[in-house]
Amino acid sequence: MVLSWREGQGDCRLLLSVMLLFWEAGRGQVHYWVSEEAKHGTFVGRITQDLGLELAELVPRLFRVASKDRGDLLEVNLQNGILFVNSRIDREELCGRRAECSIHLEVIVDRPLQVFHVEVEVKDINDNPPVFPKAVKNLFIYESRSLGSRIPLEGASDADIGANSLLTYRLNSNEYFTLDVKRNDEEIKSLGLVLKKLLNREDTPEHHLLITAVDGGKPELTGTAQLKITVLDVNDNAPEFESTIYKVKLFENAPNGTLVVTVNASDLDEGINKDIVYSFNTDTSADTLSKFHLDPVNGYIIVKGDIDFELTKLYEIQVEATDKGNPPMADHCTVLVEILDTNDNVPELAVKSLSLPILEDAPVGTVIALISVSDLDSGANGQVTCTLTHHVPFKLVSTFKNYYSLVLDSVLDRESVANYEVVVTARDGGSPSLSATVSMSVEVADVNDNAPAFAQHEYTVFVKENNPPGCHIFTVSARDADAQENALVSYSLVERRVGERALSSYVSVHAESGKVYALQPLDHEELELLQFQVSARDAGVPPLGSNVTLQVFVLDENDNAPALLPPGPGGGPKNVPNGTLVIKLNASDLDEGLNGNIMYSFSADILPIVKSKFYMDPITGEIMVKGYIDFEETKSYEILVEGIDKGQPPLSGHCTVMVEVEDTNDNAPVMEFKFLSLPIREDAPLGTVIALISVSDLDSSVNGQVTCTLSTSTRCSTRWCPTRWWSGGWASERRQRVCSGEGPPKTDLMAFSPSVPDSGDREDQQAATVGSLSKVTRQDSLSNTNSWSSLKLMSIELVMPSNHLILCLPHLLLPSVFPRIRVFSNESALRIRWPKYWSFSFSISPSNEYSGLISFRSD
Repeated sequence: MVLSWREGQGDCRLLLSVMLLFWEAGRGQVHYWVSEEAKHGTFVGRITQDLGLELAELVPRLFRVASKDRGDLLEVNLQNGILFVNSRIDREELCGRRAECSIHLEVIVDRPLQVFHVEVEVKDINDNPPVFPKAVKNLFIYESRSLGSRIPLEGASDADIGANSLLTYRLNSNEYFTLDVKRNDEEIKSLGLVLKKLLNREDTPEHHLLITAVDGGKPELTGTAQLKITVLDVNDNAPEFESTIYKVKLFENAPNGTLVVTVNASDLDEGINKDIVYSFNTDTSADTLSKFHLDPVNGYIIVKGDIDFELTKLYEIQVEATDKGNPPMADHCTVLVEILDTNDNVPELAVKSLSLPILEDAPVGTVIALISVSDLDSGANGQVTCTLTHHVPFKLVSTFKNYYSLVLDSVLDRESVANYEVVVTARDGGSPSLSATVSMSVEVADVNDNAPAFAQHEYTVFVKENNPPGCHIFTVSARDADAQENALVSYSLVERRVGERALSSYVSVHAESGKVYALQPLDHEELELLQFQVSARDAGVPPLGSNVTLQVFVLDENDNAPALLPPGPGGGPKNVPNGTLVIKLNASDLDEGLNGNIMYSFSADILPIVKSKFYMDPITGEIMVKGYIDFEETKSYEILVEGIDKGQPPLSGHCTVMVEVEDTNDNAPVMEFKFLSLPIREDAPLGTVIALISVSDLDSSVNGQVTCTLSTSTRCSTRWCPTRWWSGGWASERRQRVCSGEGPPKTDLMAFSPSVPDSGDREDQQAATVGSLSKVTRQDSLSNTNSWSSLKLMSIELVMPSNHLILCLPHLLLPSVFPRIRVFSNESALRIRWPKYWSFSFSISPSNEYSGLISFRSD
């Protein structure tokens, strides 16, 4: 579009030309052009597209535009991403007469933080006409002024720049004056009137001229000033300066009274016409008048106000030298005061945006803050360098001119350093240099990058068995180096099976405190070692965890009494030597150590006879003979044994050892004639008893079995009836063998009283026997045994008139004498020693009223 300006009826039309963006090579920034005075809504550029941003992410990423200058001049439509003119842009107001005028924008988006630099150059349009200091200028010129004389004039000024500010002048047509424009090295135009025809006050006392200034814009704009020239009477020599231009350099902040320059003019006249008065031109600006003082007599200019390079870099002062003639004459010179910069401005730091806190796992290069730095000084004094605190994981990256980004330079670890105090120092290049600092506290946010850690990988715990259910046995503790919920640790069991049962039936762990409890009494004999793992897990997302192993040793308590194993039957021959091993007892105790260490001993209530016959080794449990053992004295011993452990309190176990004494053949048979009837008659009938011989042997079994033989070869039918007697009961009869000289041995037995006549009347004997028996109350059947033992004839009640008893067998009566029979009335029974294999029927004749089966059994 083309910018045009049309005057007339107070309206104007503004057409703009907007140049689209381009990427400035090597600087990485977006550059737009826009003309000043653009209307509201004027399109500048598609900024989001040019920056590579998506429209949909502008709002979520907090898209915003910041400007160091006036921030309301430009705006971005978040719906379409277009940068447009928001308010009136006046280049002259924004940048003054600087050759370059730009609006610098910072485009900032978060998540992640990104910064883009956009420069919008404001193009000048010819919107300012030339302006003269005064619309009407009064000049006084002596009529004696020579031809060619030049009268300096104050030129017009144009607020525009470039071609728009290049001025040309026109003077309305007249016959006395022409316009002279000179340009010096500093591109400063010197304007003056040149007299081309002598003046004659008397002819024309006043002249009215019109000067027009035209700028170089298109369309061109003009400004005018009226000149009113009054022709004065003759003072024919005007003062004259040594130089028409004085150039001076002055440092800013020069103190008041500092001499800037001394101007000097001379006048060729004499007397009062020679006296010169110096003064500032009436068109001198108020700012200049406030900064400098001109001595009217001596012509020196001194400082009287604050000189600031940053406000004004050059002062152009018009000085006049006027004599005191009548009419006075004057000359003009220009004083150019160039202000030199001093390093009087400290660099300024500003943190534009902070993205805090920063996650500890943020990648290297993450932008944390935007920092702008400026220094109003120029040259080296305005060249600023920025540095960071040493030994921090950040760095400064220059993004555009005096803009820096604070970015992450190395990996963060919140557990090592949770907060950084970052100091940014800006230092200019002046001498001495000035600096400024800004501090930032960069907080590092935690991420769940640390698993809970136990102090040890394994713990050993000792617990006494039989603990109460629910008792506290140990506390596990894990530390998580993270913070907040990432450091909240909960504990749990790593479930497994212990034998047939789940681990959780034995122990539990409190989720928060880590206390481990035994849920039931532990038994050392069942479980000596309980090994399991406890897991510690934090509350982070995702959660992290670790395990620790607990080895719980169950300590033994004395809770098991010794158990004596059932011993085998003890026995041995009599008359064994002392120290003979009878039996070795074994006992077991489920406990360990002293609790399972067993000492053997006889019980306290053991019979003294046992203690006199036997000795027990307390360590080995061996029972040994220590006294004389005699079968005939005692046939068996009952030994009560106890095993006692060494626990506290001690526990004991008991058992009974039965020791049977085996008989040895240490007693010879004893024979005694109880009855002898000699001589015998030759007509004695068969079966006549001649003699009764008693044979006894104290031994038992085969050792006590006695065989009687006759040394004669004569045929005989003598029947021997050997018997044995034992105190306290009947002795067992062995199987009798009777020799008759021919035929097989007889096995019939008869017992009779020696007081019965030895007649052969068997019926009388039987009747007598019947009279001696009262009754048989019961019949018992006892199985045979394999050894000789004490036998008991059960429940036979006897009524005996004497101490003799006759037993009758059905076929034959044999006398047998039992002189030592005893009746146990309290038991209604007799104790008899009898061969083990005897079991026979008996009957009592003649009526068989009493009959039955007699058998025997061992006690």
